[in-house]
Amino acid sequence: MPPLAEILSIVICVLIVEWAVPPLFGKNFLVGLIPVGAAFIIMFLSHRARRESLRELGWRIDNLGKSLWLLAAPMLLATLALIFIGWLSGSLRLGDVRFGWSLLWTYLGLFVWALIQQYPLQGFINRRAQMIWGKGAGSILFTASIFALLHLPNFWLTAATFGGGLLWAAVYQRAPNLFATALSHSLMTVVLVTTVPYSSLHGLRVGYNYYW
Repeated sequence: MPPLAEILSIVICVLIVEWAVPPLFGKNFLVGLIPVGAAFIIMFLSHRARRESLRELGWRIDNLGKSLWLLAAPMLLATLALIFIGWLSGSLRLGDVRFGWSLLWTYLGLFVWALIQQYPLQGFINRRAQMIWGKGAGSILFTASIFALLHLPNFWLTAATFGGGLLWAAVYQRAPNLFATALSHSLMTVVLVTTVPYSSLHGLRVGYNYYW
């Protein structure tokens, strides 16, 4: 299957989960697993057909330090910008964060959820985009745009995921490490929900659920 067709097949699976399953089946978790499972099967078969190793996909730790180093400065700048936005809007909630086991388990859940997103985004869509346009601006912009598209119609989340998508796609191309991008993804999610007015985030809902 051509790379673009592979990408579209994954995007369609996600759009089905976001826009078709909720109005037809409500919040039926098992029904939603069908297109999700189909997407992972497509990716698995594609990896096998192209003989891509786990290391190539970014399931590795040897370049973890390099990837985190590349992510650090942009994350710091983004954090400061979001804190400034929160300060201007009077929505800073950093003081509400309470360190403890509850926070640890919550963050671990966020990290796992981020990893589940970063794998198809970077390990599949980014890699397939590079097969079409090569490394650089074209494939990075395409990857970020796809990620943002899947967060419509939530404006704040779409904007945030486009910005984050640019960073993660660019760093992944230089040092492919899914653990690093997932760590960044989960940390920036925490920053986002503790700075931007929560009413603007609509509970981080996307797709059809945005209107519920």
